[in-house]
Amino acid sequence: MNLLVISNYRDYHTTRPEANIFKEMSKIGVNITVMTYGESQHAKEFKELGIEVIDFHPQKKFNKKEIIRIKDVVVKNKIHIIHAFSSKASYAAVKASKGLNVKLILYRGFAGNLEWWNPSSYLKHLNSRVDAIMCNSIGVKQYFDKQLFFKKSKAVTINKGHNTEWYSKYQPNNIKQELGLSDDAFLLINVANNRKMKGIPYLMKTIALLPKSKNIHLLLAGKEMKTRENITILQEAGCQDRVHFLGFRKDVLNIVAACDIFVLSSLFGESITKSVIEAMSLQKPAIITDIPGNTELIEDGKSGFITPAKNSKAMAQAIINMFNNPEKTKEMGIAAKSRIENQLSSKQTVIKLKALYEKIISE
Repeated sequence: MNLLVISNYRDYHTTRPEANIFKEMSKIGVNITVMTYGESQHAKEFKELGIEVIDFHPQKKFNKKEIIRIKDVVVKNKIHIIHAFSSKASYAAVKASKGLNVKLILYRGFAGNLEWWNPSSYLKHLNSRVDAIMCNSIGVKQYFDKQLFFKKSKAVTINKGHNTEWYSKYQPNNIKQELGLSDDAFLLINVANNRKMKGIPYLMKTIALLPKSKNIHLLLAGKEMKTRENITILQEAGCQDRVHFLGFRKDVLNIVAACDIFVLSSLFGESITKSVIEAMSLQKPAIITDIPGNTELIEDGKSGFITPAKNSKAMAQAIINMFNNPEKTKEMGIAAKSRIENQLSSKQTVIKLKALYEKIISE
């Protein structure tokens, strides 16, 4: 089986689970070629395993030269399956597959921005040349199943898969000292970029509802979090000293390891959020909102809490519950890690993905 993977692997500060999945697949006889950024750490690790790496990733949606380059690799390497992960890779792969005897799989990691009545949807995932869609959660598959004229069997739920051992190297850092916080400070963390779907203003309102007598602090790791709206909410509540805007941090997983719980206030479209999986792998319980996908991660009351989206009061209550019950919170953290090991293991992903490849080749 000859597989062409197209994805935008760059130098990383967190994991790229599918990259590790393909490293494992190469060890069980799948002949893999990867088109990605050639100087990335993942590219170097691919090469060490004998995987051919082509220093290339599409920069535009429909660039003729880029499409021809993909076609040439498919023909030269006698590729059976193209598996595209990034958005631009998916656009280019759909075009490149035209006229070739090659199967095409696209990845989809969130539920949204795709409707059967929108012509642009047929440029990628709803295009007739797509043989299968790898959905990273049941919620994403259900989103595809709702599309009219879509063949439901094309959407297959296969999570990227994780291995908690990947995170053993991330030890707690001295973030409390860095921020001038006491050793007994109870730390919440959210890792994201400031997009509407992340619901960060609702998280600000959650912090505003917490009793000021509780030594609880929120760390926000990600770009463009310090907006006027977020600052205004905190200032009006008089709790701006409880929220710390860290910006982009390469040591973000070391910071997560130093925190007590992970909080996610997403409103829509997330599916399974990698930062939640990473936190759970680091034995941190999570408080999340009840959007499709992420609810598959948490066992409510066992490995964390699930609260209604836009309900800051419910999230605040869940935080206070964890703060007041430190032993129970630690037990939840252990259960969170176990949940990833049992439900989202990379070994399961390798088996399921290989089975999908074999199935579509035989069709």
